[in-house]
Amino acid sequence: MLRAPAASWWRHRELRRTGQTALAQRLERETVLRDLGYLKQAASLPNAHVICGEGGTFIYLGWTTVSSFAPIERFPLATLAVARGTPFIDIRPVTDVIAFANLPRVTRDGSDDSEPWGPGRSVSLITYIDMVEQLGVSITNDPRPRQSA
Repeated sequence: MLRAPAASWWRHRELRRTGQTALAQRLERETVLRDLGYLKQAASLPNAHVICGEGGTFIYLGWTTVSSFAPIERFPLATLAVARGTPFIDIRPVTDVIAFANLPRVTRDGSDDSEPWGPGRSVSLITYIDMVEQLGVSITNDPRPRQSA
């Protein structure tokens, strides 16, 4: 699943077209290995998640973000991360973009700084999901503990 996008990247296609097949294959292999590293991080980091909105799809890995302007359906790395259990927050149904823009960011390390003010405000992924859920998002692989009725 990761090989096809690596091989279709314009630079790799151009290398193949000009006869530099070995270099293209090496670069494609490096791309796939890099993406596998992102998948491992997504599975192991406490606040890793995938989010998809009108601006594209983003994989948040703490200090690193991997993104595409495409929806998740056309971003194989994000699709694989979600298939492997990474939380997915689909914000495409959100209509109140002002409320969404005013939400805090997800903290990198799992801590919670839930002071109600300041531009550096950050919350845990669980708290963030509680907040965005009120805006009508769709959540897959919800990391919150299930509550019994």
